[in-house]
Amino acid sequence: MISRDLSMALDPALFMTEAGYPPDPWQRAFLRSTSARTLLLSSRQLGKSTVTGALASHAAIYLPGSLVLLLAPSQQQSRELFRKVCAFHREAADTNPEAESAQRIELPNGSRIVSLSGNPTTVRGFSGPRLVILDEAAWIEDELFHAVTPMLAAGGRLIAMTTPNGRRGWFYDAWAGNDLAWSRTRVTALESPRITPSSSLWNGLPNLSGVIGKSTSASLSTPTSSSSPPT
Repeated sequence: MISRDLSMALDPALFMTEAGYPPDPWQRAFLRSTSARTLLLSSRQLGKSTVTGALASHAAIYLPGSLVLLLAPSQQQSRELFRKVCAFHREAADTNPEAESAQRIELPNGSRIVSLSGNPTTVRGFSGPRLVILDEAAWIEDELFHAVTPMLAAGGRLIAMTTPNGRRGWFYDAWAGNDLAWSRTRVTALESPRITPSSSLWNGLPNLSGVIGKSTSASLSTPTSSSSPPT
């Protein structure tokens, strides 16, 4: 039992599996990435909220005293991500939260997961997060992004996930730029074993493969800037 728990502490992919959500191949590589700055560009319904929920829950459980921040362009979007994170956490955690509300969960080990709106002033009230997750990051204003980055100076991790939103804003600049601090990952419907051409979801998903090339999920541990930008 102790060895199994230690294995899950060291491997978020195993943690996700044990919680009842066996990761897809791209999710497994993403979970095992050690990149401090990650851009995740994905079609809808491919599991990006689930995989980031696993990372948020893993950090909160296995790194006592962690602060995990969830941000999105609107409070409603942030709360929706928070609900998914909490649902995952209930499946994965062995203990009940010490406190829980519509926007915050606190664990007995001192860790917190907090949902915030896209208000830069609100964000500046926090410091030293272990993990910051930006949902629909291509829609997040530059001002909010620049309010987040100073909080990470002590070594926190940033994950920015999104569907495409054209050639504009900080996300596009980061994706198209040459800064090797960013790990860039793109996932298309072709890479999900759960979505097939016969699936009713297939025709409703944007075909990113024709826009930004093949996925780099197999090389997550090595940041790359060779990807074509989103459109």
